[in-house]
Amino acid sequence: SGVIVLVEYQLAFHSWPQNGYATVDIFALSDKDDSTKIFSALKEKLSAGNFSVLQLKRGSAVLNGSENIEKGQVGQLREEVERDLWMTEKNDNISISLKLTGGKVLFDDKSAIQRVQVVDTKMFGKMLYLDGAIMTSEIDEYHYHEMISHTAIFTHGNVKDVLVIGGGDGGTSREVLRHTGIERVTQVEIDGMVVDACKKHIPVTACSYDNPKLNLIVGDGIQYVKDSKDTSFDVVIVDGYDPVGPSEGLFSVEFYRNVHRILKDGGILVSQGEAPRFDEKACLGLNRALRDIFGDDKAHMAFYNTPTYPTGLWTFQYGLKGDYNIKEPKNPEEIEKFAEEQGLRYYDSDVHRGSFLLPRFLKKMIANNTKPL
Repeated sequence: SGVIVLVEYQLAFHSWPQNGYATVDIFALSDKDDSTKIFSALKEKLSAGNFSVLQLKRGSAVLNGSENIEKGQVGQLREEVERDLWMTEKNDNISISLKLTGGKVLFDDKSAIQRVQVVDTKMFGKMLYLDGAIMTSEIDEYHYHEMISHTAIFTHGNVKDVLVIGGGDGGTSREVLRHTGIERVTQVEIDGMVVDACKKHIPVTACSYDNPKLNLIVGDGIQYVKDSKDTSFDVVIVDGYDPVGPSEGLFSVEFYRNVHRILKDGGILVSQGEAPRFDEKACLGLNRALRDIFGDDKAHMAFYNTPTYPTGLWTFQYGLKGDYNIKEPKNPEEIEKFAEEQGLRYYDSDVHRGSFLLPRFLKKMIANNTKPL
């Protein structure tokens, strides 16, 4: 701990090295406030990966609803304090931070696997973070969950058994279970704390865990796929995290060979496919692996928008164990009726078709992609 006294600022510094955590109070003594520059310099010097800012503007509060307070009058101070939460996602080449004004931490704990956080924000509602990376938000979760589910299910046309790997927030299983013809959904989530946190704080996604068609298994999805019998599932959905920590194995060739094995004839794999402008190596590595395993003409990439993910542009990647033209919905009238009845907000037959119309830069990246995962 320490104190620094300058002409126009006073700084109080406290650190907890054993926890990798520090706090600094910056008090501006003049109207010229450059405290943000001081904070930025400290943040850089300390190599802060995650940080938050609480700013109090002294002298601007209103007493008793009036700025004309007589000398000696005692009033009740009404302060409006907003907490700014900064969350940063980064790889070796890029770092992207999202500022969440008015954020409130609703849940923050460490499981045996990862740090799990739920924060409530003004812009995006309640948001789930795993090890500091955004997983989902109330405002745009449907972009991801509708797209990872309905494209494959409508392309197949007769889905009975679905396997979901990951997806602890519950949104993917929620979307899958909108299809009444599906008989069984098996979801394997490695971290039960994620499920519990979302049940309590983000029920808009975690609303289907009581559905009798859903069998939730808290365990290792990679091992579950490895141990599953051949030709067990019509659709396998890999709703995993980036290729780090417990999700690293979800980007291995061995894992996707096993997924191909457990798919029934005519089965479809869909996996979150990373962002080509954020993690090009993982995105193209997965594409190369699926082309090697399923065949060049049966591995496809779809492009879509999700505001709270790094760069805002993300992909889903497909492997087909059947003869489908996944790029062209074969039943657009049925899709439109379903979207209307179910109140979908992102997916419909036009979006299904449009998601496979890749921009030229991405088509060139895929065409030049010859290096395996």
